Amino acid sequence: MQFTLYVPGDSWVHRLDPVSKLLLAAVGLALTFVLPGHLAPALLLAAALAILATARVLRRSGAVFAGVLLIAVTFFIVQGLVYAGNATPALTLGPVTFYREGLLLGLRLTLRLYNILASSLILILTTRPSDLVESLMRRGLPSRFGYVIIAVLQVIPVMVEAAGRITDAQRSRGMETEGSLWVRLRAFIPLMGPLVTSSLIATEERALALEVRGFASNRKLTFLRDEIIPGYAWPVRIAALAALALGIAGRVMLS
Repeated sequence: MQFTLYVPGDSWVHRLDPVSKLLLAAVGLALTFVLPGHLAPALLLAAALAILATARVLRRSGAVFAGVLLIAVTFFIVQGLVYAGNATPALTLGPVTFYREGLLLGLRLTLRLYNILASSLILILTTRPSDLVESLMRRGLPSRFGYVIIAVLQVIPVMVEAAGRITDAQRSRGMETEGSLWVRLRAFIPLMGPLVTSSLIATEERALALEVRGFASNRKLTFLRDEIIPGYAWPVRIAALAALALGIAGRVMLS
């Protein structure tokens, strides 16, 4: 049973070591807030999508992108109507007028949102959480922080799996969980109690299991497998840092 968003594969991104992919994601997130205008963020998004495509996880990414589409549309509507700097009418639909300045700001916010998602998905979809935490612990990360990272990465898949299991059990007892919006809302409230209870029980069981396995031990850690770093890892790291340096330099020159 898989409790992560990781997509198994054998692409060059999958074979890249977790620390290099963590650096790629961090650089992508930093450039999201450093790059000015619209063209540079659009190129950054195109580069991230190209990496996701070569990793063969673009279809899985598309589901995430579609999930936040409503937020992106909200950016355009709200900023196009009420942005304080609105001055130039761009589109009129009956009594409603959208302004060019607000629509451009909505585009900038949308690019920022999708760049954050794309950069994060490069790491999340191609890296097992256990491999990421193990790589960081090899470099001195305390085991307690490692546990926090892996718990954060697994919290959504675990909750979704638990919600599906509880919904199936309720459906087998004759409870309606599918149909109109009102039927789904009525099924949502009975779901919350068992979901919260099962999460608390799972947390306690996991804490006991960790203590049994010596989680609090102060002895030096050993690892079952050797770390494999491909030959192209360092060129990828250097290219990522160079892109970040160019982005910062461009921002300074334009400011």
